[in-house]
Amino acid sequence: MTTASRSEILDARRIVVKVGSASISGRNAHQIEPLVDALAEAHARGADVLLVSSGAIATGMPYLGLDSRPVDLATQQAAAAVGQNMLINRYQELLHRYDIIGGQVLLTAGDLENPTPRKNAERAFEKMLELRILPIVNENDTVATHEIRFGDNDRLASLVAALVRADLLVLLSDVDALYTRPPQEPGAVRIEHVPYGDPLEGVVVGSVGTGIGTGGATTKVAAARHAADAGAGVLLTATRSVSAALRGEEVGTWFDPLVRTPAL
Repeated sequence: MTTASRSEILDARRIVVKVGSASISGRNAHQIEPLVDALAEAHARGADVLLVSSGAIATGMPYLGLDSRPVDLATQQAAAAVGQNMLINRYQELLHRYDIIGGQVLLTAGDLENPTPRKNAERAFEKMLELRILPIVNENDTVATHEIRFGDNDRLASLVAALVRADLLVLLSDVDALYTRPPQEPGAVRIEHVPYGDPLEGVVVGSVGTGIGTGGATTKVAAARHAADAGAGVLLTATRSVSAALRGEEVGTWFDPLVRTPAL
């Protein structure tokens, strides 16, 4: 089915949830537990659930004695190698409470642009979901170069949603919705609903991230449009609202998907 509106979220067959680095690291590390609780709730009602999780570099930084995100690729790779291990173990510890097994999937942009590894990734996802494994996806930071990186996991999440033909994509960050201008600016108004193809004229979308992650509202809007083109409804909201989001409550900004008419 295509999740064409918020009211249909509870019936979504296949869900991709993306969470950003700033939402699950540092002072927000406590948000991992309620995130997993919400994913497990959706999993329990029979949905296929995939998590696209940033955070490897941010998680690894303290172990390398770093106070800020490294700018050189080699140090990013080292931090990611350490942090990815810690991050996946944390997720699995929490998933064990629900008897859910997580499966780590690390991808580069080239994997989804080249037909052979793309097909391999699709096949792996389908088998994992058939076995009721919860895939935990991240960019393969230890081997990716600046030239072939996704750049942010919003884009990765939209590509995964299209690859697995997801009905719903939920993009989580530290901002509760899309606004008519950066929410810290005077006069910013929350946008509750974006019809399919709406050019968002007059909306000023900021591109600045948190300094921990790499994304911003610009990347989220671009990812939402890509996923909507592939037929997935998209909800953009704050990580603290993930449970409400997956229950179809009135949080965040909803992007209508392209609804294709079934062939006769």
